[in-house]
Amino acid sequence: MAETEFSAAEFDTAEFVANDVRIQRWARSLTRAGQVIVKDGRLALLTSNGREIDSAPLSAVSAGKAWFLSADSAIARLNGVRYRLTMGQRNRRPGGALPVRRFLETLRSAAGRRS
Repeated sequence: MAETEFSAAEFDTAEFVANDVRIQRWARSLTRAGQVIVKDGRLALLTSNGREIDSAPLSAVSAGKAWFLSADSAIARLNGVRYRLTMGQRNRRPGGALPVRRFLETLRSAAGRRS
């Protein structure tokens, strides 16, 4: 795990930010209140404290929905490592599908800009 920390000011210019994200690596939960940030052509997965779990340029990221996942979850592969991202975890609030849809759209639009 990298020792990078992000400040709140960096989130203001991000293309996509999701808070309260459960980040799992296979069956192991890494954080239940993490953050997913897409900024400057990079995807970063952070703990609730702002420490980096993993990050990669968008050209090295693949993401999508699996048929067996709930509407509020997506699979992202960074640097060959598969992560399950479940959005809207804290307080079990409904509407986690919307951030997942925006996350996938952000990655698709970034891929379109690279072409």
